Amino acid sequence: MSPAEQVAEQSALAAVAEVLSCPECDRGLASAAGTLRCAHGHSFDIARQGYVSLLTGAATKATGDTAAMLDARAAFQGAGYFEPVADAIATAATTGYDPDAPEILADIGAGTGYYLARVLDAFPAARGIGLDIAKPAGRRCARVHPRAAAVVADAWRGLPIRDRTLTAVLSVFAPRNPAAVSRILAPGGRYIVVTPTVAHLAELIEPIGMVTVDPEKDRRLAAALDGRFVRAEHRTIEYPMTLPRADIANLVAMGPSAHHADSAGERIARLPESVEVTASVTVGTYLPT
Repeated sequence: MSPAEQVAEQSALAAVAEVLSCPECDRGLASAAGTLRCAHGHSFDIARQGYVSLLTGAATKATGDTAAMLDARAAFQGAGYFEPVADAIATAATTGYDPDAPEILADIGAGTGYYLARVLDAFPAARGIGLDIAKPAGRRCARVHPRAAAVVADAWRGLPIRDRTLTAVLSVFAPRNPAAVSRILAPGGRYIVVTPTVAHLAELIEPIGMVTVDPEKDRRLAAALDGRFVRAEHRTIEYPMTLPRADIANLVAMGPSAHHADSAGERIARLPESVEVTASVTVGTYLPT
């Protein structure tokens, strides 16, 4: 990474430091000389790759995506297959807001930062935080967009973000912590939750042995958000994708099926040269109660 790139990534973190909080004492953080520091002297170095780790204490039991999984996901996203989903997320996050307002938003479980970058493109004055537990994700998020800051943290330990400071929070195919999200959203803020439907990638489940979508997923999501959020909007985005074998391999390798489909390579080789596969997700907008 060039010195100019390092300066740009540190600037992205400095631009959101006002809403970050110290994981040791919950005090606010400020940027100074390549670190984030609180008033009590707790200091967190900004890594050479541009992210800051706010993981503290005992090792977390949570596991994030590996570098190989993120490489596969970046390749698949880069081919444009999920652009309609990204566009729907950007619309949900920005509708009703002044695009020139200096809002701050976060993507929890940001992975490659693909969806966060799309929202920032649609929100020219906004700043973004890509938060993920995996350091490889932190490295990617740090360079995905000039206004995206990358933070490595465990959402289940409590988000290192100050109360009522964010305009929007994204959760795209990621675990959710509604209690923490309701705390950090500003009045009028929105929680954008994206989940797959049972039709998502259904054509590949049997031939490859991909992980299936729980048919109770919507019910469990509603139960988890009940009492903290009300649903303001709910859209289903569904369309066909024609996938060659190489992109099917990336699709398998980028998600939870990467941990289960040991024989996926052999199965993919037996598929036709290309397969029509359904993309089907729900994009829900939720408001704090």
